[in-house]
Amino acid sequence: MTYDEAKSKFEQLFSGYMDEEEARNLLIDMAKRGENADEIAAAAEVMRAHSVKLPVSDDLRQKLIDNCGTGGDKSGSFNISSTVSLLLAGAGCYVAKHGNRSITSRSGSADMLEHLGVRLDLSPGQQVKMLEETGFTFIFAIHHHPAMKFIMPIRKSIEHRTIFNILGPLSNPADVRKQLIGVFDTSFVKRVAEALKRLGTTSAMVVSSRDGLDEISLSDVSEAVSLKDGELSSLTIDPMEFGIKKSTLEEIKGGDAALNATITKGILEGEIEGAKRDIVLINAAAALIVDGQARDFQDGLQIAKETIDSGHAKEALKKIVKVSNSL
Repeated sequence: MTYDEAKSKFEQLFSGYMDEEEARNLLIDMAKRGENADEIAAAAEVMRAHSVKLPVSDDLRQKLIDNCGTGGDKSGSFNISSTVSLLLAGAGCYVAKHGNRSITSRSGSADMLEHLGVRLDLSPGQQVKMLEETGFTFIFAIHHHPAMKFIMPIRKSIEHRTIFNILGPLSNPADVRKQLIGVFDTSFVKRVAEALKRLGTTSAMVVSSRDGLDEISLSDVSEAVSLKDGELSSLTIDPMEFGIKKSTLEEIKGGDAALNATITKGILEGEIEGAKRDIVLINAAAALIVDGQARDFQDGLQIAKETIDSGHAKEALKKIVKVSNSL
């Protein structure tokens, strides 16, 4: 479909005007042939338009970054992107973290943050106050996408993945302009990057590891497409080039929300080292490049390490928990 054709179809879907059989056929057909960049962008634009927005000022919006993965990699890893997001807040970024409870894993970002003590039921106005006071807010998807009530029964009736396994990171209700996005399949890296360009994103990096991880991995090289100043460029990321030790997927395994919260806290407090810390550092480095705070991966790694070692990441987490419960 063209962009306009896809936009028309998804407008019907999100407005509840498309019957269930037609919706099922639309999603199944798109998944079978593979969604193109225009279809992904159009669906994301409609999903954003139907979301409950955050009342963010234009000045603050230009500073916002989101770091989010599609999920679906079935790796059983701990909550890497959420840990990175908290580290970024400690590094002085403004992170509008979009996420949900677990769908394909034992612990979604909402589950893990809740175990850390972060309050999840903030109003859009309170979420903006969180951003202003702490440099971090969690945008709980279930509270911001009411139109999904038309779609969830259809989505659940389809056994395989659909475009909605891709749209989560693209549908941030804060309309962020900077994003690090991990996707579950390298074939989607360029398509998602092209969709972001169409959506007006100013700076982004879309990554997928050859081992299937929707993050920059430590067990294999990762494919990436960078978006900067309207230009797309491809790159291959090998953490070993930056002095990071190669490790297995088993070494970044997590568990339930309680265990993952313990892992995240341990990394941010400087108590956990090795592969779990390293994978957070390399993904944080990518996000810092996207945010404009780091020149390259080596610079980003140094900033990320200093944020933990200086105690800034630990203090940021404490502040986020405290402020979220005081609003």
